[in-house]
Amino acid sequence: MNLDLPEFDVEAFRKQFPILQQPDSHGRKVVYLDNGASAQKPQVVIDKIVEAYTKYYANAYRGVYEFGQRIDDELELTREAVRSLINAERKEEIVFTPGTTASLNMIAQGYGRTIMKPNDEILLTLMEHHANIVPWQIIAEQTGAVIRYLPLTDDGRLDLEQLSDYLTEKTKFVSVTGMSNVLGTIPNIQLLAEAAHAVGAIFIVDAAQSMLHEPIDVLTTGVDFVVFSGHKFYGPTGVGVLYGRHQHLEQMSPLLGGGHMIDRVFEDHSIWADPPAKFEAGTIPIVQAIALRPAIELIRETGFAAIHAHEKSLLVHALESLKGIPGLKIYGPAPEHKGAIVSFTLEGAHPQDLAFLLNRHGVCVRHGHHCTMLLHDHLGISASVRASFAAYNTHEEVDQLAEAIRAARKRLRLA
Repeated sequence: MNLDLPEFDVEAFRKQFPILQQPDSHGRKVVYLDNGASAQKPQVVIDKIVEAYTKYYANAYRGVYEFGQRIDDELELTREAVRSLINAERKEEIVFTPGTTASLNMIAQGYGRTIMKPNDEILLTLMEHHANIVPWQIIAEQTGAVIRYLPLTDDGRLDLEQLSDYLTEKTKFVSVTGMSNVLGTIPNIQLLAEAAHAVGAIFIVDAAQSMLHEPIDVLTTGVDFVVFSGHKFYGPTGVGVLYGRHQHLEQMSPLLGGGHMIDRVFEDHSIWADPPAKFEAGTIPIVQAIALRPAIELIRETGFAAIHAHEKSLLVHALESLKGIPGLKIYGPAPEHKGAIVSFTLEGAHPQDLAFLLNRHGVCVRHGHHCTMLLHDHLGISASVRASFAAYNTHEEVDQLAEAIRAARKRLRLA
């Protein structure tokens, strides 16, 4: 695959992540290939966290004193940065949450539970993360609604030829991943959004896995909700983003009640504040949200096109390097249909044993079902090993992954 790569200096980018500049406990260079679980943090994010705690920390939206005003201003700057990142119409459509899982539960409980009726349908896919399945199962149990799953093709893409059979006037919500955290499959978000709206359904994107690699333009795609987490976007843990079209946020009920999210409290009822405050009860993840902004700025300054091209080159190199290893099976579609994730099994080796042996060679990967039991059931396996790449990974690290797998085969006497 011949890639015309935009200019991207991977070593210069990598140097901005202090954890990657130090050896592990055995003195080896860290080969971190578990970015699908959580990305490492650049110095600008770490500095922002320290700055907020040491120079102007206060609770948010509480005080008119100098610290309080600075905190409020910093939070609103992040809100605007997120708005610009996804091209939302207004920053009031950006809600700070504890993470993607919380955001999906907020939508399911705050919107789904209020409008779903018995025999209404929720359309998901077989490759969804549990965070985009379990909240809908709870709603289905509470309301009598039915969950349906759009099938996959043999190569791990959504079977759009069957879409009209699964997406009907009974469908009230369609919620899909922006990128499979196992197969790497990237669905056609705009096509799915248009199809969902054609039957009057609300369309939601779980962008936790995809946002790091390519943002969603909410106006162009026409999506109703987008959720993602800061920690997968080179930002802090403990903060997520829920984007919702303003008319939907006005209709949604808050999941949590308490301070800040109210306009007026009476003895027998309360009046909610306008979005986004309506969904930000109590003390939100203040410093985490503030420190998300430098992560966004870093990625935008680097350029999504350059990052995407570099990650695609890593993916192609990985597929080429691994395909010749005897007994290795790679899951997912061709590179043009997937992001920078390679999940695999090795005949004769348990995924946990393989991940352990790769770690002995300094290669950090994830093993298990990756919170996608339905997908693994569909694939006929109980677990897999996943190498997930980010912009700071190199072709040399891909080679080290391949060498470590070959060494593991010998250690397990599979050669």
